[in-house]
Amino acid sequence: MPVGNLKAGKSEKTFGWRVIAAVVIPPLRMAAKFRIIDGGKVPRTGAFVLAPNHYSEIDPIIMGYAMWKQGRVSRFLAKASLFKVPIVGAILRGTGQIPVERAGSSRNADPLAAAKSLVQKHSAVIVYPEGTLTRDPDLWPMRGKTGAVRLALTAGVPIIPAAHWGTQHLMPRYAKRIHAFPQKTIEVVFGDPVDLSAFAGRPLDNATLTEATAVVMAEVTRLLERLRGETAPAERWDPAKNNQKETGRFE
Repeated sequence: MPVGNLKAGKSEKTFGWRVIAAVVIPPLRMAAKFRIIDGGKVPRTGAFVLAPNHYSEIDPIIMGYAMWKQGRVSRFLAKASLFKVPIVGAILRGTGQIPVERAGSSRNADPLAAAKSLVQKHSAVIVYPEGTLTRDPDLWPMRGKTGAVRLALTAGVPIIPAAHWGTQHLMPRYAKRIHAFPQKTIEVVFGDPVDLSAFAGRPLDNATLTEATAVVMAEVTRLLERLRGETAPAERWDPAKNNQKETGRFE
């Protein structure tokens, strides 16, 4: 049963977040100029899951900045054990990150606990539906995993698709450094909430979550097609069919 949705009553841009922004944003803006499309589709209040494409290790900073420009602070799911680490734990708690108990892999995470935390903190949480950097050789979104959809459906909150393009010039997939010069251009587009009404009332079993994830991935891909001015392959890249591991580097 969904745990509901609430509206935030105060600004998310706390002192701690403003300090982080003061350190991160100036060099980022020197390295790249941003063109944000349909930023008004980002909910100004309340909890939601943001589902973007993922092809560079700097993606969280790129999407975090795009969200910051819309007046929202991005949160992420973090292993609960990290909250017990001195200093690291304090930073995670101070920035409103969401602890998730894991037993070996993210598939064993407690979605209900994460969903409750998401709603209670009125958070905008970024969850990459691909789970890792895409394996697609042309950087199109690959087959999705069910984590983003499971969290959104469990919490009863919207899932907002997003896509970005140009980040690969700033930091290519699996690169060890940022290529800050010359200045790059990065485009980010936000979509309408994904219509998951067809899955309301259905048990959140693997079949339901897989079907709903395919709907989300189609929306993310459509947004990326818009940015790239190209058509994605008819069949989404599947690591299992291409003898690739699901996690870690493959190059």
